Amino acid sequence: MTAESSTIPSPPSDETSDATADLAHKVEAISRVPIFSRLEPDDRTMLADFVEEQDAAEGDMLFRTGETGERMYIVCEGAVELATTDKLGQKIVLHDAGPGELFGELSLLDQGPRTANAVATAATHLLVLDRGALLRFVRARPEAALDMMAVMASRLRATDQRLRQAAVRNANDVMASHATLIQRATDVIAEFSGSFAFLVLHGVLFAAWIGWNVIPGLEAFDPFPFGLLTMCVSLEAIFLSVIVLLSQSRQASKDRIRTDIEYDVNLKAELEVSHLHDKIDNLQVELLKQLNRIEHDRDR
Repeated sequence: MTAESSTIPSPPSDETSDATADLAHKVEAISRVPIFSRLEPDDRTMLADFVEEQDAAEGDMLFRTGETGERMYIVCEGAVELATTDKLGQKIVLHDAGPGELFGELSLLDQGPRTANAVATAATHLLVLDRGALLRFVRARPEAALDMMAVMASRLRATDQRLRQAAVRNANDVMASHATLIQRATDVIAEFSGSFAFLVLHGVLFAAWIGWNVIPGLEAFDPFPFGLLTMCVSLEAIFLSVIVLLSQSRQASKDRIRTDIEYDVNLKAELEVSHLHDKIDNLQVELLKQLNRIEHDRDR
């Protein structure tokens, strides 16, 4: 038996197979994340080498509001609840991140404090990418950063569109944009019937009608007790009553829209005030840190 024939390639070890399976699992999880959807397969494979795996049991706190963010998370299995609290201490659930979703990326990118609490609501398996690993990946594949920025830009465009749609609306404009031709005519008639010009016009009309039928020498077409005039006025009153009721119904709809708009405005104002309080609190914390640092330097 020759040396060549005696050299038989050894089968892959279990560790190599497990590493390959783990890498494929990471690549699959990364490919489901929107921010990495435009990356090339090689870039995803390279990025998978930089991420770490983490398991969280149900109820585990991944991070809290105000903490410094240096990591972002990809949910492979399980679920994570992102929530915060208002000034009254009431819990506000912002999002429930499921498999294939990413969270914690804002603090990773701008190194700002966390804006929510992240709690695992089930047994969860995560991929974790810290800021240093992301910087190494971007330095190695700078073109991949452009793809990531393109996806983030599309998300910003979608957010901007939502903000435009959620902007303060004018109830009159909303009703006018949905009004039909009949509804517009109804509003015009109802508005005119409640005007002073309507009263003067009917006063002149009634005076001319009655005068024509009571002045001697003129041929009376509706003699006293003016039955035709009574019938015309009754019919007009019926039609005007229906038109006014229709107009009032549209006014009630407009009031409901106005109430919704006022609620949105009040909610936005409350959120802005809460943000201002948070900023003041953060400034106070930073100021105390600076003062403590100055006192520490003096003691030294």
